[in-house]
Amino acid sequence: MMILNNLLLCVSFFMILSGIWSFISYRKHLLNSLLSLEFTMLSIFLLMVCFLSLVGQETYFTLFFLTLAACEGALGLALLVSIVRSHGNDYFNAFTSMEC
Repeated sequence: MMILNNLLLCVSFFMILSGIWSFISYRKHLLNSLLSLEFTMLSIFLLMVCFLSLVGQETYFTLFFLTLAACEGALGLALLVSIVRSHGNDYFNAFTSMEC
C-alpha cells in the first residue's frame, strides 16, 4: 500500500508539472488555457487525496477543494461563452483592452 501511495504521489507531481507546462506553452486559445488549468486543479486534488490518505487524516478538506475547482471550471466556461459571444472567437490575439 505504501508503494502505491508513493507511486500516486509521483504521478500527481508529474501531472501538475505537465498541466503547468501546457498552460505556459499553448497560449493560442482561451479554451486550451482553461482546460490546462482544470487539469492542474484535478491533479492537485489527486495529490491532496494521496497525501491525506498517507498521513491518515480526514478528507473533508479535499471535498471542499473539489467543490471550489468545479466552481472555477463553471466560471471559466461562463467567461468563455461571454467572450465568444462578444468577440466571435477565443483567440488571445483578438483581445484588446480597448474593446473590453
